[in-house]
Parts: sequence; structure tokens; C-alpha cells
Amino acid sequence: MDPIDALLAFGQSCWMDDFTRRMIADGELGRRVAHEGLRGITSNPSIFEKAIAESTDYDGDIARGGRAGLPAERIYEGLVTADIRDACDIFRPVYDESNGNDGFVSLEVSPHLAHDALASTEEARRLWALVDRPNLFIKIPYTTEGVRAIEQLLFEGINVNITLLFSITGYEAVANAYMRALERRAETGKRVDDVASVASFFLSRIDVLVDQLLRHRIVPGSKPAADLDPRTLLGKAAVSNAKLAYRVFQRLLGGPRWKPLAGKGARIQRILWASTSTKDPNYPDLMYVEPLIGPETINTMPRKTIAAFRDHGVVKHTVTEGLDDAMRVMADIERLGIKFDFVTAQLENEGIEKFIVPFDSLMKQVAAKSGC
Repeated sequence: MDPIDALLAFGQSCWMDDFTRRMIADGELGRRVAHEGLRGITSNPSIFEKAIAESTDYDGDIARGGRAGLPAERIYEGLVTADIRDACDIFRPVYDESNGNDGFVSLEVSPHLAHDALASTEEARRLWALVDRPNLFIKIPYTTEGVRAIEQLLFEGINVNITLLFSITGYEAVANAYMRALERRAETGKRVDDVASVASFFLSRIDVLVDQLLRHRIVPGSKPAADLDPRTLLGKAAVSNAKLAYRVFQRLLGGPRWKPLAGKGARIQRILWASTSTKDPNYPDLMYVEPLIGPETINTMPRKTIAAFRDHGVVKHTVTEGLDDAMRVMADIERLGIKFDFVTAQLENEGIEKFIVPFDSLMKQVAAKSGC
């Protein structure tokens, strides 16, 4: 069996972390859905910035928008909502076949709105209406204000992909927001079986920062304490943190708040593993895929990682393995003076900035190409 197909037997769906208009036009996306087991796709400002900068596929529509006198933001919105709508239609058979469990396409609100709940909610409503497809996810980043927007949108029946999750505390906040939204829907007589959400937990960026801090604590030529060697912790933080987050996920599913919602047909808010390409060339190319396979999960991979997994991926249930080691790794990182709460707070802020920069670059490109 193809490893991507085999993942599904273990309860994990393969989504792709890449998106361009060319993939729709040349049939690549349709082929991956029909023949290669792809079950969803995600996008973000970085992906769209690269797609528009590196091709002429969008130039005609941009020029038409310019001639119509539209500002760059509205031209961009028209481009991406059209593409996302087409992608939703390609994935619609997966959505229908899976009873709304898979087949989703994600579209992100402006990263400039990450700390503005009201503006995020208003933009999400507008994008939801423009795309007008049931298998759309609106992506909202995890922030204090983002959680408010997430709960409100889910209460209104808008599917939400919560992005830029790094901490277990953050994950618990968005999981509780999902349950609160469903509880509110039930209290007001609304259905709870037609709303979907995923919690996107980021991986490789954690190791990039924690490894940097660990290397600050490696003194050349010295002998580290036998029970606390920073070198043994390199590349271990992200997967350890993810495994512990999955344990919380399991606990919440077995808890008293979820059971009544499940009885009404509510869909599980699955965990989505994101940022799964290996940043350090010395690390295995599947280090964020193979250790995190298990029920009710998604791994969204770039094309290169999908290709590697199809070539030599090993499929078995792994996400609940090694929990004692995961707890030890996280405890030892703290013992070395690395405050993981500070790490995740920095990554949350950096994550928003990493989307603002390409988003602003994209607006400049659209303005220049349109003559605005």
C-alpha cells in the first residue's frame, strides 16, 4: 500500500502545505486528490506571495482589477477567493465521501488582524461568503483576541483552522473555545454536527529556536553533567511537545464536556501537525511525520515531504509512544534554564510577523502589476 494511503488506516490524513493557481490549471491538484490520497490543502500569505511573484498566472486578473480601479487588497482578495473556491470544488468529493471529515481548503485572514477580534471576525465572514463552500476553513492565528474571534465564528457556523499554535496552553484555549461555541449552538437550538475545526500545531520552528538556545549552553571542550547534556536534547523539543499535546487532546475527548456534544453528532476538532518540513539538513527528512501518526490527526506537508514519505515513509501508530521520554525532554529543557513558555510566546509573535512580511510584499506586487 502507498504510505499516504496507509496513513488513513491509522487515522491520519495527508494534507498539502502548498497552493498555486497552476496546480489547478494543469490538473496536478485533481490528480493528487484522485490518485495520490491527498485529502486537504492549506494556504497562507507566504504561499500566495510566492505563487504570484514567481508566475504570470495572475497577471491578467490583476491588470483587469487595476483597470476597474480596485485597490490592491480587493484585487488580491478576488484572486485568492477564486482559486480557493476552485480548490474546494476539486476536494468536494473527498468532503462528501468522508462525511465532512476531510476535503477542506484553508484561507487565512489578513495577519494584520491577529490582535483584533472584531476585525478578524468581520473579514472571516466576508471571505466565507465570497468563497461560499462548505469545505472551506478560515484560518485564524492563535492570540488572545484570536480565541475570541474563533469562538464567535464557530458559533456562527463558520469552519475555523486555528493556526500558529506552539504551546499546550494555547491548544487547550482553542479546544475549549471550540467546545464553548458548540455548547452555545446547542443552547440556542442550532445544529452542532455541521461545524468543523482543526487546531494546527507547529513543529519545526520550535526546534529551530530551542536548538539555538541549547547550543548556547554547550561549552566546547567541557564535560557536561551526566544527567543533563544539552547535546542529547537537540531536535527533541518539537515532537516531545506535540506528543504531550496529543495526550491533552485524548483527555479532552474523554472528558465530561465533550461527551454530550459527541452525542449530538459534533465533529472532533482534530490536531493538524504543521511546519513539518525539516529545517536542519542534518536531521531526518521525516522527523516531523513518522513519530506523530495516530487517530484523529492530520499532517500537512509540503510537496517535498510528501514525496519523501511516499518513497521511504514507515507507517505505524507512534503518536502515543515515548510519553515518558517526551516529559523528560521537556523537563530537562527547563532545567537548563530554557523557559518553554517564553519560547512559545516568541514563536507566536514571530509567526505573525513571518506572515505580515510576505503579505505586505504581496500587496506591493499586486499594486505594481495593477498600476494602482
